[in-house]
Amino acid sequence: MLAPEEALQIHEKSWNAYPYSRTVYSNPFMKSNFHLVIESLHTNDAGTTENIHRLPAEQWRSTSVVHVDIVKDPVNPTDYQPEEDPSKVTSHKTGRGPFQGTRWWEKVQPVMTCYKLVTADFRWFGLQARVERHIHDFERRLFLKFHRQVVCWLDQWYGLTLDDIRKLEDDTQEALQRQIESGEVRGTVVT
Repeated sequence: MLAPEEALQIHEKSWNAYPYSRTVYSNPFMKSNFHLVIESLHTNDAGTTENIHRLPAEQWRSTSVVHVDIVKDPVNPTDYQPEEDPSKVTSHKTGRGPFQGTRWWEKVQPVMTCYKLVTADFRWFGLQARVERHIHDFERRLFLKFHRQVVCWLDQWYGLTLDDIRKLEDDTQEALQRQIESGEVRGTVVT
């Protein structure tokens, strides 16, 4: 074996209390030398709130703000699906979409922004900057893909009751358990 088993494990802890959620990833081999924290805050605005996570001034000055445009930003070719393209899809239940043009978010109502704060800490001499940059690039790719899907799959979740959502969660948990037991590997491929 090239690496100890612990080096290949990622532990995930998540707290969800809409409109806020926090997910922390860690690795038992690297201990305090690796953690990834993703904080999400959903607001009823068009991306206009500065420092929504209320970071201290010094931390805010060193924070890079990255805007993710689910309509105009280029999508990794391996991620692209026409039925997940907000510039092509219309919701039959709501009449929303397709979204077109620059600054399309200023032309639709209602609009919600999901502000993400990604904190990556990978302390390993010679690799730190490269791995942290890769983590941020990968998370941006994941956010773009996921939020395009959320908008394009609107008809699948719009109008669900709380009981419907609980059933969906139970069904998803069962399906995930079957996948874990079958050993089939799925997900986004890191490129």
